[in-house]
Amino acid sequence: MKTDMHAEELLELSCNLDDMTGEGIGFAMDRLLEAGALDVWTEAIGMKKSRPGVLLRVLCRETERETMVRLLFLHTTTLGVRENVCRRYALDRDLEQAETPYGPVRVKRSAGYGVTRSKAEYEDLARISRETGKSLTALRKELNLD
Repeated sequence: MKTDMHAEELLELSCNLDDMTGEGIGFAMDRLLEAGALDVWTEAIGMKKSRPGVLLRVLCRETERETMVRLLFLHTTTLGVRENVCRRYALDRDLEQAETPYGPVRVKRSAGYGVTRSKAEYEDLARISRETGKSLTALRKELNLD
């Protein structure tokens, strides 16, 4: 794993929504992630006429701009999309596989900026938890992969 410090210029696309269901917003978020968005999230906001609303944000690379804008218009009720350029600093990441008594568990390892981290993949621990009846906390302690 390389540990060089680096930054990447990204786009943050956003739109305000006040007339969509939670299911509709969740569906749009899934489509954006499937199409290559680096991250998608929502924030509760107050809109004009004192209406509660949702701010939907999408982080993507410039090469994905048109795809993301098209999907925002297709899968939301927004009439406009805003764009901001931002810089993201990130740790270098690797995914390794650890063999455990319960089968393989993927472990995310990250390093850079003077820090190193590791964390067992949630989906793998959740599978083992369902199979064994052990809690996630107990499995993390037992397997010592974090």
